[in-house]
Amino acid sequence: MHESPLLLLSVIGLLGIGCQWVAWRVGVPAIVFLLITGMIAGPVTGVLRPDELFGDLLFPMVSIGVAVILFEGSLTLRIHQIRNVEGAVRNMITVGAAVTWGIVAVATHFLMGLSWGLSLLFGAVMTVTGPTVIKPLLHSAQLNANVSRVLQWEGIVLDPIGALLTVLVFDFLVTGQTMDNPWVGLARIVVIGVLFGLAGARLLAMLMIRHWLPHYLHHVFTLVLVIAVFAISDAIAHEAGLLAVTLMGIILANEENFDVEDLLFFKESLSVLLISVLFIVLAARMDPGALIDLGLPGLALFLVVILVARPLSVLAATWNSSLNRGEKIMLGWIAPRGIVAAAVSALFALRLGEAGYEGAEVLVPLTFGMIIGTVGLQSITAKPLARRLGVTAPEPSGYLIVGANPVARTIAASLKAQGFAVRLADTGWENVRTARMEGLETYFGGAVSEHAERNLDLTGIGRLLALSPHPTLNALACMSYKYEFGPSNLYRIPASVDKKDSMRRSLPGSVPGRMLFGKEVTHSKLASMIAKGARIRTTRLSDDFGFEDYVARYKKRAIPLYAISPNGKLHMFTTSDPPRVQAGWQVAGLIPARVLAEMAEEKAESKAENASGGAGSDPEPA
Repeated sequence: MHESPLLLLSVIGLLGIGCQWVAWRVGVPAIVFLLITGMIAGPVTGVLRPDELFGDLLFPMVSIGVAVILFEGSLTLRIHQIRNVEGAVRNMITVGAAVTWGIVAVATHFLMGLSWGLSLLFGAVMTVTGPTVIKPLLHSAQLNANVSRVLQWEGIVLDPIGALLTVLVFDFLVTGQTMDNPWVGLARIVVIGVLFGLAGARLLAMLMIRHWLPHYLHHVFTLVLVIAVFAISDAIAHEAGLLAVTLMGIILANEENFDVEDLLFFKESLSVLLISVLFIVLAARMDPGALIDLGLPGLALFLVVILVARPLSVLAATWNSSLNRGEKIMLGWIAPRGIVAAAVSALFALRLGEAGYEGAEVLVPLTFGMIIGTVGLQSITAKPLARRLGVTAPEPSGYLIVGANPVARTIAASLKAQGFAVRLADTGWENVRTARMEGLETYFGGAVSEHAERNLDLTGIGRLLALSPHPTLNALACMSYKYEFGPSNLYRIPASVDKKDSMRRSLPGSVPGRMLFGKEVTHSKLASMIAKGARIRTTRLSDDFGFEDYVARYKKRAIPLYAISPNGKLHMFTTSDPPRVQAGWQVAGLIPARVLAEMAEEKAESKAENASGGAGSDPEPA
């Protein structure tokens, strides 16, 4: 295998993407599988030997990979979002991070015997959690909105901030050994990093905002520019490169009229590949014996991190917050370390080792041990602990509705009136604005997008209604949320019944999602009925007034949409398996305006008959 570098590189790529896929299926952070795979491929079997495979290119490859990861992470840091978050979140990324840094640094110094400089560096690394490890854990633990939002924002914001703090500590260590006055060297690194970060951000923003760069070159040029800014600034002031690219991303994230979402292509493609390859390679260089050699001091430090540093940091950050006791305890337990921590520690350990810094080789196994320990332990214990503390989210019985058009808004309003959570996603601002004015929760953006993956709040949501007028979008939404909600909880509506519709025929036959309402019921038909005054009415069935009576009463002109069983469970009417409604159920149907008018006349006549001693009428809609 070592005589075929090309084959070995392809195997690394396949293993990395395979780990990402397995992690996606089981809902566990990918870094666990990547590190385990790397250790098996490297020190356990000896198949992968990165130093022999990459030679002198190993250090530049790791450096570029970390630079791209930090740049992508910093693109998510937007100042206006930090200003608007709750006090608990703001304190977690300031006071809480400072407490974690201090406690871990002190514990590392006394337990592991490392110098104060390395201890401060390791403490800075441990302040970072990251969304790549937080999101899968939140999904499996099903925590309530308060805990979920605090953890999500902490991970997003601390990702670049913690990395920036680590870079500054590292720069101070390097300049402290190579210069008589380390403060001068640190100031030089900071100045060069800030100047090149600002220059790179302004150049990229100007080219894109003024459309001087064709769209097909946006991603390629951004990648090249990030590498150039990193390399040039690092050549002028050694170790200024990571600071430059981190600040570059932060500046771009807060640049007005700049489409930062377009640059998050890094997260979707290149960063995933880099992360997958990088951590298999880094893990392959690590001797498992180094983890064992940490011994009792390493175990004691791990316990300090999870049982002392994290709880005290949360306590300090949430002292006067509105969070209850259970929520604070849960926050104090969950803080898995992830990709940025592993990448930065591995890179800096290499550089400090080259600089002759004694004890730097301990950083990598120590960090990897923290990652494996926190992710593994907290993934196993988060859900039962949340249940015991009563901080789990309610059963995800709510609906994510693709579209905020009149059909979607009408059905969403009816579901909300019945007590079900609804959240509408649409890229049309007028639809979203109208839905918000009607009191409906919305997400302005595509339900199937990288932005939605990071920002769409699915707390309490467990089902999908694809109600857009575009069949391809409905099908794509069902395919995208197949593993999120499960195939049985996906519903979509056809745009038309025209079998010659090329859009409809282009859809694959295996698209998940049950067809809604009826074979002849389309989005256009519902939209036409609503435009003509049709409304949703709910009728309770009884032994004397069953579903057949319901259909007869509305002269088969009503379209049953959903039914609610006596235990409060909602069942959508579908073409394949409509619910078997019985006495005690409620049926919600879209009633044409003409039928509503006829019912009003019948009701008026019935009242007149009752007033004169006549017979009663059939049950009325609820």
